[in-house]
Amino acid sequence: MSVFHSNTERLIDYWRGRGGDGRLPLRSAISPADFSEIIAQVFILGRTRSGVYPVRLAGGFVSELHQRDLRQQNGLSLVRERDRFNLHTALETAWRRPEPIVATVEVLTEGPSLPMEVLFAPLAGANGSPDRFLGLYQPLGMVARLRGLPALPFAVRDIRGMGPANEETPRLRLATLDGRRIA
Repeated sequence: MSVFHSNTERLIDYWRGRGGDGRLPLRSAISPADFSEIIAQVFILGRTRSGVYPVRLAGGFVSELHQRDLRQQNGLSLVRERDRFNLHTALETAWRRPEPIVATVEVLTEGPSLPMEVLFAPLAGANGSPDRFLGLYQPLGMVARLRGLPALPFAVRDIRGMGPANEETPRLRLATLDGRRIA
């Protein structure tokens, strides 16, 4: 299993700890004070019945990177159009089997770019069903490199599920027994 940035790992561990016994954490169990040093990088997405993911809350870093207020904007619009289907599919999967996903993206600008991890961890409402995603923007390089240019829609490089249902299954390998090939 690959290792993510320590902030991404920390928020995943926090999410798991708030759920307890493999359950989906309640939104009310999340306290921003518990991860105050990265709160500027945190965002919350909702989900409508039509599959739109409106931004409910965006930390200062998230808004500054896009250089606009993101509230009520569809979170899928923050990635390139050709990558939206894959991200939408991953979010819907995380919604059905409540497990975090991490997208590795390239922050594109009119000039330089920057790699970044984007975490999406589902949260339950009062009725116990998923109703939000807790998210994190974790740059994997120096943000100053972007020279203050606003982010264009991100290029999605990879999306990985974090739960046991998403772990890679062993592949069949050929073996020989008494000179015969067997699977």
